[in-house]
Amino acid sequence: MGAVVSCISGVIRTIGRVIMSIINGIGGIIMAIVNGIVTCLDIVVGFLTCNTCGGRRRRSGGGMRRSRGHHHTTSTI
Repeated sequence: MGAVVSCISGVIRTIGRVIMSIINGIGGIIMAIVNGIVTCLDIVVGFLTCNTCGGRRRRSGGGMRRSRGHHHTTSTI
C-alpha cells in the first residue's frame, strides 16, 4: 500500500513541476516581449531627443575617459 501512495505522490509532484515549468516559460516569454517593447521605445525616444533626455547624455560605459594627471585618454571596458 505504501508503494502505491508513494507512486501517486510522485506523479502528482511531477505534474506540479510540469505546470510550474510551463508558467515560468510563459512568464519568461512575456518578460522578453515587454523588454523588447521598452527597448524599441527607448530607441525611438533617444532618436527624437538626439539621445539627450533631461539635459543628461546617456553613456553606455564604453566611451573614452580622461585620466587624472595625464594627457592621454583611456578606454573603459
